[in-house]
Amino acid sequence: MAKVKNIRERPWMDSSNTVERRVEDLLSVMTLEEKVAQMGASYFGDFVESEEQGFDPNLDDGQAGGAKKAGNSYNFNPEKMGKAIEQLGYGLLQNYIWHYFDDPRVNSELYVDLINKAQKYIIENTRLGIPAIITSEAVHGHWAPDSTVFPHSIAVASSWDPSLVHGMAEIAGKEARAAGVSQVFSPVLELAREPRWSRMQETYGEDPYLVEKMAVAFIKGMQGEGPFVDDEHCAATAKHFAGHGSPEGGINRAPMNAGRREMKMMHLRPFEAAVKKAGVLSVMPAYHSIDGVPMMCHREYITGVLRQEWGFRGYTYSDWGGVGWLKTRHFVAATFDDAAKMALEAGIDVDAPVLSYGVNLVRMVREGRIPMALVDASVRRILALKFILRLFEKPYGDAAKAKKVRNCKKHRDFARKVAQESIVLLKNEKHTLPIGKNVKSIAVIGPNADEVQLGDYSGKKFNLITPFEAIKKRAPKGVSVGYAKGCGLWGLDRRGFGEAVSLAEKSDIAILVMGESKDICNEGKDTHDIRLPGVQQELAAEIAALGKPVVLVLVNGRHLALEQVVEKTDAIIETWFAGEEQGEAIADILWGDVNPGGKLPVSLPRTVGHLPSFYNHVPSARANNMPGTCEEPGRDYIFSPRTPLFGFGFGLSYTTFRYSSLKVTPGKIGPAGEVNVSVKVKNTGKREGAEVVQLYVNDVYSSIETPVKQLKGFEKVWLKPGQERKVEFKLGPAELSFVDINMEWVVEPGKFEVLVGGLKSSFKVE
Repeated sequence: MAKVKNIRERPWMDSSNTVERRVEDLLSVMTLEEKVAQMGASYFGDFVESEEQGFDPNLDDGQAGGAKKAGNSYNFNPEKMGKAIEQLGYGLLQNYIWHYFDDPRVNSELYVDLINKAQKYIIENTRLGIPAIITSEAVHGHWAPDSTVFPHSIAVASSWDPSLVHGMAEIAGKEARAAGVSQVFSPVLELAREPRWSRMQETYGEDPYLVEKMAVAFIKGMQGEGPFVDDEHCAATAKHFAGHGSPEGGINRAPMNAGRREMKMMHLRPFEAAVKKAGVLSVMPAYHSIDGVPMMCHREYITGVLRQEWGFRGYTYSDWGGVGWLKTRHFVAATFDDAAKMALEAGIDVDAPVLSYGVNLVRMVREGRIPMALVDASVRRILALKFILRLFEKPYGDAAKAKKVRNCKKHRDFARKVAQESIVLLKNEKHTLPIGKNVKSIAVIGPNADEVQLGDYSGKKFNLITPFEAIKKRAPKGVSVGYAKGCGLWGLDRRGFGEAVSLAEKSDIAILVMGESKDICNEGKDTHDIRLPGVQQELAAEIAALGKPVVLVLVNGRHLALEQVVEKTDAIIETWFAGEEQGEAIADILWGDVNPGGKLPVSLPRTVGHLPSFYNHVPSARANNMPGTCEEPGRDYIFSPRTPLFGFGFGLSYTTFRYSSLKVTPGKIGPAGEVNVSVKVKNTGKREGAEVVQLYVNDVYSSIETPVKQLKGFEKVWLKPGQERKVEFKLGPAELSFVDINMEWVVEPGKFEVLVGGLKSSFKVE
């Protein structure tokens, strides 16, 4: 079919026109096939070929024989792209594929060149020249070569500082857009209530309020101020809609068991904020089902809640292969035709990849089984984003800019700052940390001591500084630092125990760097046991038996059960997967160059048998006696307390803080009223530090069982020794309401407790 004449004179090519006019003009000349082509996605790697000769994969870009020798190691294949266009799959390109991203040959210049060639081919070899949305991952930095890798989401949430999330997303967006990517599949808004699940590291914690604040910050940082997304930013994608993070049995993609009220009060809250407060441009429905209905065809949530109730105007992008799952995994569709029809009618705009839409959708429209109006509605939303992204004006990446900004010193420095503020001090007996001047020899031991674990959705990075290297570099003159691996991350091999014990025996202090890697904590790698894997606990016990001070440094993605190691260690710091500056940040904390101020965004259970362990449970969910009830006190598990080992919001510092003067005014309000909450916090220690002031509310008696307490405000404050600050919050209908028996948000009359820093006050609603 011939190209449309005078394309450049058409209204859709005029950026001064409204998005709506441009969309309608373009839609008016599109064929059915061209419309359906916009509703699918393809792997970028499908159009790229590799040249394997003359390349040593063990050499990085900076070494002879590495990138220079393999500069043309990947080539764009126009024939494959041509076939994809014929098969209706060019609307959106998913530009990540694991071995391409992990390949050190693909530096920024080659990466941008390949993307630009694919985009150029689409624009120049299709009738209308509609550019593709190039998509990628950016949950903790753009997942691609030469990009900055930040701490994972669970780590960033431990900072309790939305400004850091905003800054991280802004950098990731800039690095991605420079490379030609215009949409990222981030942030992840599930609640981290199931640590057996493999993707906990991608979440912002177990509390909807905390997740909401982090999510809004991320989306605004990624998308910019709007209404258009400029060439420094990308469209964000809120995922996985909704409740995917609490799967049955902790199994990834398994059903999620929750009623409509729990969904509305807990799991949907961050997504609602993403739509209403941050204007997120895309939402990714999840793989799982709720009460027997897969999210890929859940009309009530996708069309009813997301679009009609919240007013979402962006487009929905299926999780990879999710539409086809209606036939192959959920067995609610007998054919791919049925799957396509069910998904489209529910509100899924893009079938990624093109398995169920494509030619099937074209045929069903022509047969009258699917109305053209449904296709047009989806295509309108997709085209609108392309105009919002200004892809018709600037579709290509900028190789020179990408090389300049990606992983530049400014971005690495910010990654280090985020890592520093994300680290949580869990234990510090006898002031073991910071490391004192009397320490003259240090044993650095453990399977993560000489590794940099970046976590999932991050490619291979070279020349990063490991914890051992950073500790050795930071150690004062005259302090010896030795290393022994001791054991692997998993497996039962103890042959390294002897070397590790011998090293610790000769040292003044032992630093154990243990935890996980993305080989055992990654999408689809769920676990039945959340203790330190393998024989790491046994190694820790043998080191502790020497009687030397022991510091446990945790490098992990999911929250671990530490009951069996806590008593054997003198100090514990939780670093999570702390990004490419992990080693330096750990050393900064160990020596006290940085005072730890992180707080847990999750509750750490004692054992896997204590799950679930989230703090905002309803009163009847825990067996301990509650005030005002007739239950016998102390009822609990037979052999163990029910309480978590370390609770949500917990974190120590190298200084101390004291709370006082908690005031709530007025003492009585109406259902639409507000109260002011103020509290004073003072640094009573000898060094500057950060304290996260956390405000919790308990609706004491309500017509529906509500959580024992819920986070409703927080602020991170920095205080010098002796400095005191007054922190204020407001509580109104948004913070005091719950979903009643009629599924409506209401504020009921009654007593409300306010809890801040161990202090308690109350007020009444009349």
